[in-house]
Amino acid sequence: MHEASTDAQLAESLSGDFRSDHARVGGTRIHYVAGGSGEPLILLPGWPQTWWQARKIMPLLARRYRVIVAELRGMGASDTPADGYDKKTMAEDIHQLIHHLGYTSAFVAGHDIGSMVAFSLAANHPESVRKLALLEEPHPDEALYDFRLLPTDDQRAKHRWWFAFNQVANVPEDLLEGRGRVLIDYLCTRNLRNPEAIDEQAREIYAAAYSRREGIRAANGWYQNFARDIEDGKKYAPLEMPVAALYFTGHTDVLTSLATRATSVTPFEIPNSGHYLAEEQPDLVAAHLADFFG
Repeated sequence: MHEASTDAQLAESLSGDFRSDHARVGGTRIHYVAGGSGEPLILLPGWPQTWWQARKIMPLLARRYRVIVAELRGMGASDTPADGYDKKTMAEDIHQLIHHLGYTSAFVAGHDIGSMVAFSLAANHPESVRKLALLEEPHPDEALYDFRLLPTDDQRAKHRWWFAFNQVANVPEDLLEGRGRVLIDYLCTRNLRNPEAIDEQAREIYAAAYSRREGIRAANGWYQNFARDIEDGKKYAPLEMPVAALYFTGHTDVLTSLATRATSVTPFEIPNSGHYLAEEQPDLVAAHLADFFG
């Protein structure tokens, strides 16, 4: 396979009989890749990646589950509408996708922005989530308002400047259109313990998705709706289904957040990894998910 491969070709390159498809839910066309057999397991990727983020764990999980990797609205081959990028609306897309696929409920795991949407799905449609796994990011809360624009020396390693950059209208599109690879390489250098975990092919796939003006605008929308997400989150009761928190060593934000937002939490520390857990430690991540979901 090479960088110009289509989603269909990429899906077929994986073991587990994976296929690329689309579903129209609530007027939005959502792209997903599905394969394997068993109980349904929905995987939701994050920024700045696509469904290909899960390529290493999909065949492992497909031995036990019907694995469905859904691209969020605004991501990859899904629609990029003008609005609807608050996590509650994005979660409604996934809720409808579950029903569109013929299920009433599913196991759900999300990473990064996908983790935020997964939490919102569980909070707003608890009947549709059997168990929930959150990788690396909690649902937006007021702690985001404490992020420093200018970090002190001891905060520099955790400085997430793109949270502010993605709040700006139009400028990110002007700067990144056709140049997404610059951002992808920077984030891989910053957020990976092993840079080889995201190879040339994967970087080109992600760069293509976030070099498109509409893709950049839509992804910015995920961040520009954080204030609305925070207010929505204040109304959510603690989750009552079993929840797993997967995080790399020293980065426990998701676990800290869940202490007051879920009643049953199982922590899984992923050593020798940075932010992109499923790409750096796929065997361990898949094993923990399988043990947790059962």
